[in-house]
Amino acid sequence: MSLQMSPEFQHILRVLNTNIDGKRKVMFAITKITGIGKRFSNLICKKAEIDVNRRAGTLTNEEIEKLVAIISNPKQFKVPSWFVNRQKDIVTGKTTQVVVNGLIGKVREDIERLKKIRAHRGIRHYWGVRVRGQHTKTTGRKGRTVGMPGGAAPK
Repeated sequence: MSLQMSPEFQHILRVLNTNIDGKRKVMFAITKITGIGKRFSNLICKKAEIDVNRRAGTLTNEEIEKLVAIISNPKQFKVPSWFVNRQKDIVTGKTTQVVVNGLIGKVREDIERLKKIRAHRGIRHYWGVRVRGQHTKTTGRKGRTVGMPGGAAPK
């Protein structure tokens, strides 16, 4: 199967401060945007009435703008609240889809809040150890020193 390229074909698209490969199918190309997974990209392609089997490089500017509009305000396009990645924000109380720089900032804020209130997860983030209940006795030693510094001197 060869990839047929028309004169309007764009090899790299810039959407929401992210470079998207134009040769990939739309549904999988959109997942390069931080905060958008396969299921959400499939849903926004259906809401924007874009064929998921099309290549991302063949999208027109209007279609790209429609995708961005759905990503930035999914509630307007009847996307269920359980489908978005930020439900009941602790500060604002709103349910939104957070992407790219906003997502990175929100995660950082959440970790700082956990550290500030001295929650167990926050303390473990502060210590730099595993947070989600993994065993740490024998695994995850990469980057750590093992044993006594300098070693025990024999007498």
